[in-house]
Amino acid sequence: RDRLKVWLQAARGEVQILIGTRSAILTPFADLGLIVVDEEHDASFKQQDGLRYSARDVAVKRAAQLKIPLLLGSATPSFESLHNAASGRYLQLNLTYRAGAAELPDFHLLDLRGQKLDNGLSEDLLRVAHRHLEADNQVLVFLNRRGFAPTLLCGQCNWRALCPACDRPMTMHRAPEGLVCHHCGRQQRLPEACPECGKVGLVPVGQGTQRAEATLRRRFGDVPIFRIDRDTVRSKARLEQQLSAISRGQKAILIGTQMLAKGHHFPNVTLVAVVNADGGFLSPDFRAPERTAQLIIQVAGRAGRAERPGEVYIQTYQPDNPLLQALLNQGYQGFGFQGNDGAQGNDGDQGFQGYQGPLSEGPQGPEGPQGLPGGVQGFQGSQGYQGLRGLQGNVGTDGLQGSQGEIGLQGPQGNIGLQGNDGTAGSQG
Repeated sequence: RDRLKVWLQAARGEVQILIGTRSAILTPFADLGLIVVDEEHDASFKQQDGLRYSARDVAVKRAAQLKIPLLLGSATPSFESLHNAASGRYLQLNLTYRAGAAELPDFHLLDLRGQKLDNGLSEDLLRVAHRHLEADNQVLVFLNRRGFAPTLLCGQCNWRALCPACDRPMTMHRAPEGLVCHHCGRQQRLPEACPECGKVGLVPVGQGTQRAEATLRRRFGDVPIFRIDRDTVRSKARLEQQLSAISRGQKAILIGTQMLAKGHHFPNVTLVAVVNADGGFLSPDFRAPERTAQLIIQVAGRAGRAERPGEVYIQTYQPDNPLLQALLNQGYQGFGFQGNDGAQGNDGDQGFQGYQGPLSEGPQGPEGPQGLPGGVQGFQGSQGYQGLRGLQGNVGTDGLQGSQGEIGLQGPQGNIGLQGNDGTAGSQG
């Protein structure tokens, strides 16, 4: 009822400014003059069920139809937006300094090769954390995986706890104890012994925020520790309670997932520790390196936001990874263009030549959607999504007539993100 009331008010011209989530882009306006999409790179702008749409791309199309400006804001723009800016379709405006007198944090890589870890945390990292805590500062430990361990297996017969509904690995949780599928939400009890061979003592493999919290409580018993993820802040009141305690400024350790990575101001956080940077850069998901780099930059922005200088330590088994080196030495934009001289290649890979390979075969041939780098796995199956040709040919809808099925935007020159007449813009894969 409240949403309907706002819709009707906006349609009558009684609402001058509307702030909302992705569905707000569908609100009718009597005289809309500007659209602003903040954090335009965020995957939450895509609705994955029911009416499937990308709110960012709808914003681009709507601005084109209304011939009004569109502002896409992000400290870590999506590769589509970087590509469109480099090719002249978008006008790029840069903010070259942080708010107030804050300085950018210093980045450090921690080489994990040959080191003995304490549940994923190196001794070097723990010593750095101790130094910052001794100075009465706060430490943020970033691990984008909730639960205790992402995999539970049997060390004798190699049985793994898989979800019976979707065949995905079930995550082990300690509080409350059990196995949870983070894909479909299915829950079941933690087995006392292997269901196949009967061996007692199943092995939790990998690290989650619960495991990191247990380790840090053991190593820093006298320091307040706050864990912020979907398991601990299921309500707005609970989140505000945690943030209020952190804002008192006393030394503390913050552990969390991407919920901590952006949108928060922690003036007393001087150290950000990224526990595992390798998983994203080595993932077969072609979007994973981009999203990992975005998360690293976003969470690094929590350090040194006031007069205290900040540091960022990144644990990795591959300190020479060219993508990671490009991110640290050339910044996010250089990372996005790494290996492709401005991301204007003909193969639409948008900067990720290191992940090229043969496209997966599908029932409609080997072409795959334009803009997707080769070697992408994880979307194969009975539907053969990697072999789909996209929207080739004329779809019969104005603006969707690109020869390769891109979302076509033929708006006037001058509007941000609305240039070009070749049927490309918004999202290119």
